[in-house]
Amino acid sequence: MIFTHTTIVLLFPLFFILCFPPLSSQAASSITPGNLIRDGPDPDTLLSDGLNFELGFFSKGNNSSLRYVGIWYYRIPKPEIVWVANRDKPINGRVGVIKIGNDGNLVIFDGDKNQVWSSDVSNPNNHTEAVLRDDGNLVLSSTDDAKEIWKSFDHPTDTFLPNMTIPVNPSKGEIRSFVSWKSSTDPARGNFSMGIDPRASTQIVIWEGDKRRWRSGYWDGRIFTGVSNMTGNYLYGFKLNTDANGGRHLTYTPLNIADKVRFQIGWDGLERQFKWNEGEKNWIKTQEEPYNKCEIYNKCGSFAECSLLSPMTCACIRGFEPKEVDQWTRSNWSGGCKRMTPLMAERNNNSNNATEVDVEEDGFLQLQCRKLPDSASLVNPQNKGDCESYCLQDTNCTAYAYVNGIGCLIWHGELLDIKHFENGGGNTLYIRLAHSDLGDGKKKMKIVVVFVIVLGLICLGISLWLVWRFKGRKAVAAASCCKMSDIPVFDTTRSRSRQVSAEFSGSAELSLEGHELSGPELPLFNFDCIAIATDNFSEENRLGQGGFGPVYKGKLRGEEQIAVKRLSRKSGQGLEEFKNEMMLIAKLQHRNLVRLLGCSIQGDEKLLVYEYMPNKSLDCFLFGLFLSTLPSLLYFFCIFRIIGPFHDIWIVLLSYFILSGVDPVKQLQLDWKKRFEIIEGIARGLLYLHRDSRLRIIHRDLKASNILLDEDMIPKISDFGLARIFGGGQSEANTTRVVGTYGYMSPEYAMEGLFSVKSDVYSFGVLLLEIISGRKNTSFRHSDDSSLIGYAWHLWNEQRAMELVDPSIQDSCTKNKVLRCIHIGMLCVQDSAAHRPTMSSVVLMLESETTNLPLPRQPLLTSMRRRSEDTDFYVEGLDVSLNELTVTMVVGR
Repeated sequence: MIFTHTTIVLLFPLFFILCFPPLSSQAASSITPGNLIRDGPDPDTLLSDGLNFELGFFSKGNNSSLRYVGIWYYRIPKPEIVWVANRDKPINGRVGVIKIGNDGNLVIFDGDKNQVWSSDVSNPNNHTEAVLRDDGNLVLSSTDDAKEIWKSFDHPTDTFLPNMTIPVNPSKGEIRSFVSWKSSTDPARGNFSMGIDPRASTQIVIWEGDKRRWRSGYWDGRIFTGVSNMTGNYLYGFKLNTDANGGRHLTYTPLNIADKVRFQIGWDGLERQFKWNEGEKNWIKTQEEPYNKCEIYNKCGSFAECSLLSPMTCACIRGFEPKEVDQWTRSNWSGGCKRMTPLMAERNNNSNNATEVDVEEDGFLQLQCRKLPDSASLVNPQNKGDCESYCLQDTNCTAYAYVNGIGCLIWHGELLDIKHFENGGGNTLYIRLAHSDLGDGKKKMKIVVVFVIVLGLICLGISLWLVWRFKGRKAVAAASCCKMSDIPVFDTTRSRSRQVSAEFSGSAELSLEGHELSGPELPLFNFDCIAIATDNFSEENRLGQGGFGPVYKGKLRGEEQIAVKRLSRKSGQGLEEFKNEMMLIAKLQHRNLVRLLGCSIQGDEKLLVYEYMPNKSLDCFLFGLFLSTLPSLLYFFCIFRIIGPFHDIWIVLLSYFILSGVDPVKQLQLDWKKRFEIIEGIARGLLYLHRDSRLRIIHRDLKASNILLDEDMIPKISDFGLARIFGGGQSEANTTRVVGTYGYMSPEYAMEGLFSVKSDVYSFGVLLLEIISGRKNTSFRHSDDSSLIGYAWHLWNEQRAMELVDPSIQDSCTKNKVLRCIHIGMLCVQDSAAHRPTMSSVVLMLESETTNLPLPRQPLLTSMRRRSEDTDFYVEGLDVSLNELTVTMVVGR
């Protein structure tokens, strides 16, 4: 056959259509009468218009012959199924069909044309279509009037999605909307369910069979009060809405409407929240319940509370004792606790002749930061006083709470599922106790208060006597230190004789690594003058122990107080490091750097004289030794005895503070405002060293003990013995050992001897997290998290970062600001130096809340870096190549 040019042109479109059928036949967005979705080797699917979700046939696990119809996210590796139609009746083989039935219902047939599933709507009419919407909702509606007849969102399986609504109807009671899979590969109904308990105030509940496994606590209009560190916002998050018909329903709106977020009740009984990370191409778990043993429903039984700080986990509430002592001592707390003293009504009912004690009214024990008990009743009183009166008048009322956003809650009978939030949060619960139980506590409290006051006065008297005793002696010694040229040779009757060189006067100009540093004169002090000023370096004047030697307090003739760093002969700091620190600080002038007043070099004695910092170092406030301050011990002994139950709990809490080395009194002096000012000051000081000083200086030993605080609590970076200079045309430096403090060293420095300005950024990140948490980075060595960094990442990744915050600043901190600081800290401690910000970026992030912060990468929690990152070293805002890094040998310090 001969084809003309015209014939070919006419036949080409037909050929193209036959060879390339339309994509819509394989991926339509709706099912209409006569339109089928078939399974098979190349199964048909239904796609939402925005390409967010896909519906079709799937199988799970090794048994690919069992086929289900489900909905999953489109274009996501390893699709996560969010809805299953025939979960309890799979089709054997790839022979299934989805279609609109003759009665207008959406139906699924197997290969033998047996119906395995149906939308099962009564008389829908036969003019319908099923549409998969872009939020994952499969909707069956009438084509005549567009009325929605059936929705998959009204019949969920195990997953809750944004825009899905859960009905909240107190008259209908509990609604178990979500049922877990039977296993990770079997979509059949499992043993766990999740839904709503709408009584009193709405709660989310997880059930295991018919038993409660976990509950969220009551909804107060913003948050579920039993979920630790949950934050509320009227623009996003959970909402309890009321429709036009008066019906109420719970919904969830993500912060970013484009985010892929889902909540799922797992086959293992855990409810999890996931968020899709487009950059990493994986699902990030942002929340999990129950996340610890105290979250398990009614872990400790009735009238008991669960606390992670308690060694026994469970403790009876004050005024109660274990029902079964033998079981309790074996850590079987299911039996709970019972009252030690009956309430007034019960006593009067059991006695015909009421005594004077019997007529005394019951009172209430106040418990703060608690997850409120289950099975509350909501009553009418509109304020706390009326709520208390209502409970007192009801002889069966055992407790009450007045919660903003909810109102007056009261409890009858036993109190179940109480948890103590150690890091703040929760609500205040008032438990009804017999008057005698409250009275005994007040008597004990008075005795303790009197004892503490008397003991405190005695300690104060001893302290004043010691001050008076040594004041004159120090004044005489300091008065003899006049002009340096007039200082006599010090008679060392209390120390070994030493050869005294010629007296020093004038200034010092010392060389450092081949560079002659010129600038302001640095006074040289006579050694004997310093010895007299410090009372011959007496223990009474000892301020602390630095990395290279002790530091002493002294006073010159002009009453000027000084701090003297005395280089230990056993120290690894040699003459060059001493000169390094002396000349570096002499040339640096910044509000957040310690000021060097002078130095002394005489024989093997090397001294540095600094301005005196009356508040010592930052670590004394964050985690100073508790036993070193007797007033702190007495103060918190008194506090725990006043506010805590008079059982063993106060001993447990006090022991925790002592063993952890925390000084609560000093911690209370550092509220959030002061801590943020300290963070900013340290950042500005480092920025000056890295960028604004004449020479680029890397500190290499930034830590809490090297941050000094003046009388106004202004931070000053000190201890420059390990600092290194990058200046002029210098692009590299060599050293013979890695020195510093483990826990603050960046991975590349600790393991490979490579250091740059990003090494200080890493140390700053560790220090920032320590300031926020009040805990040392190295205090996690024997815990599940190997370091503070690992613990912080764990909480930050699960959106529980507020648990990291020091409890002493929970009330004073601004949540958005402290979360931003934690975010900045996580950016600074990233494993790769290339991913850490510069100090200029850090200062900008701290000072401007509008600056967007990138997401940090998960730390490896080891000192080894990814090899692929070693070749991609880029520092934002600073041209740094591998030539600017220093290779050193690792030597223990």
